[in-house]
Amino acid sequence: MTDLIARAEALDSADPLAEYRSQFLAPDDFDVVSYLDGNSLGRPLIATAALMEEFIREQWAGRLIRGWTDSWMEWPIRLGDRLGSVALGAAADQVVIGDSTTVLLYKLARAAVDSSPSRKRVILDTDNFPTDRYVLEGIAAEKGLELVWIATDPAAGIQPDQVAAVVDERTALVLFSHVAYRSGWLADVAEINRIAHDAGALSMWDLCHSAGSVPIHLDAWGVDLAVGCTYKYLNGGPGAPAFAYLRKGLQTTLRQPIQGWMGHRASFEMGPGYEPSAGSRALLSGTPPILGMVPLHANLDMLAAAGIEAVRAKSLLLTSYVLDLADEWLAPFGVEVAGPRDPARRGGHVTLRKPGFEALLDPLWDAGVIPDYRRPDGLRIGPAPLSTGFGEVARGLSTLRDLLEK
Repeated sequence: MTDLIARAEALDSADPLAEYRSQFLAPDDFDVVSYLDGNSLGRPLIATAALMEEFIREQWAGRLIRGWTDSWMEWPIRLGDRLGSVALGAAADQVVIGDSTTVLLYKLARAAVDSSPSRKRVILDTDNFPTDRYVLEGIAAEKGLELVWIATDPAAGIQPDQVAAVVDERTALVLFSHVAYRSGWLADVAEINRIAHDAGALSMWDLCHSAGSVPIHLDAWGVDLAVGCTYKYLNGGPGAPAFAYLRKGLQTTLRQPIQGWMGHRASFEMGPGYEPSAGSRALLSGTPPILGMVPLHANLDMLAAAGIEAVRAKSLLLTSYVLDLADEWLAPFGVEVAGPRDPARRGGHVTLRKPGFEALLDPLWDAGVIPDYRRPDGLRIGPAPLSTGFGEVARGLSTLRDLLEK
């Protein structure tokens, strides 16, 4: 046990991103000693608190309705472009910020299947996040489509050969998660895209558990459509708006179904009939959540300064350290690792499994240790690289070990 604690101290001392931890807001009376749920909700930045106050006092109170013509109208596109550049590997005018992940999933998936009316099959996997599955079930009911389910191992994730076995000329769309929400499995996006495209199908990816943690190359990988949230590794705050990506080559052929004034080619004309805007703005519908976008300015500044490759390097060190702690401290109590050990296939979190883990949640929280829990028996350990140190991970898992001993 001592060697692993000493290793945490050495890793923290050598951490090139250690300075960023002090940029996160942690009040003096903060009762959390180990926050291991950055893959569900990121911590707030000190800069975010200042930006929110400045926005309310100066932009909102000072400019009032004039704020829209000052800059707010362009925030969904400007912030989308910046997010695409900093974290998604996407050229300009392909990413927008706005709506929730669920709404954007519906918009893009519905647009995709509408664009190929002769293709009646949609491929998805059984262990994808519930929203993805539920949205596609609803679209299938609306459109009379066949859902083709790939059974994926909850301790792993989608494999290219599984996709190749079912995709064909009847397939309109394939939808998977880049990082599996349960296991942390990192999918081979480029290869799965190639398989889908060879069959003439479109590919769509859920980036919720990878954006801001894992390098993403949407343009280079040939992704057609993607969605993701901003409140996990992007520290946008509870309920922060999501983002959508639509490849430029598809923007003239795909038409999202929720037609609103903000996506019109001339929003303030307010004339008869809907005419979609050119480019990514056509993905917008109603008035965008400007207040909810304010935190993204601060986090994108931080992520740009740190660099996504450096973030990924630390993430791999953190999750590797979690695996070592699990093997030495927790395995003797029957705890299993329910996710990939191979760093090439591991996202930003590690899932630990043991029957009865749910009963430990309240004692862990009472002790100031906050992991995530996914039924039936998985604890997700998600250390966010910019806000989490190795000593913090050690404190959290040592507390878990003590509770297991009891």
